[in-house]
Amino acid sequence: MQTHRHIRSFVLRAGRMTHAQERALAELWPIFGADLGAGTLDFPALFGRQALRCLEIGFGVGEVIGSLAETHPHIDYVGIEVHRPGVGRLLLRAAQGQLRNLRVICHDAVEVLERAVQDESFDEILIFFPDPWHKKRHHKRRLIDPTFSATLAAKLFPNGVLRLATDWQAYAQQMLEVCNANPQLESLSADETYVPRPDFRPPTRFERRGERLGHGVWDLAYRKR
Repeated sequence: MQTHRHIRSFVLRAGRMTHAQERALAELWPIFGADLGAGTLDFPALFGRQALRCLEIGFGVGEVIGSLAETHPHIDYVGIEVHRPGVGRLLLRAAQGQLRNLRVICHDAVEVLERAVQDESFDEILIFFPDPWHKKRHHKRRLIDPTFSATLAAKLFPNGVLRLATDWQAYAQQMLEVCNANPQLESLSADETYVPRPDFRPPTRFERRGERLGHGVWDLAYRKR
């Protein structure tokens, strides 16, 4: 599939890997990791079953997806993250909790969805606190744009749900404009703006940092028509 997006929404940082995280990547990846091959990912084969399926893009250190996988064993969870320390940390949590309903991908989410995921693969997609790229000259790097919103909608089953959150108001407004303009997405807000914070989402470190800085938090939710 041709890739339409050329500007990455992230900058890879070296980050300090702990010995445990390095060991997790070496030893636990064969159990909980998902490698990209030439074809599309076969999720029923990866999990060994057919079940409801949720994707989290940019899971950071895995606070949300780890908690969800622990409390909802009947749902299969796929997490995508480019930063290896966070991947290693989630692998450790998966091993500790024996989370057979969790698989991890360490790659650019845009490329994963465009090249390795069939349409109508997920019942829910979560994107919480993506990099806001607050400087105007960097707005082109923001993950949520019309092209990617169309990709997200395509990967949802009909009636599947897309959930977004940010602590940067200008980015929240952009998300709102982009998603409201997507004909495949229907806002779950009565006035097509923001929704209450979902009860299932534990506060992430990015959210807590934003609160310390006096930022608000804006949640959005959409259903695929």
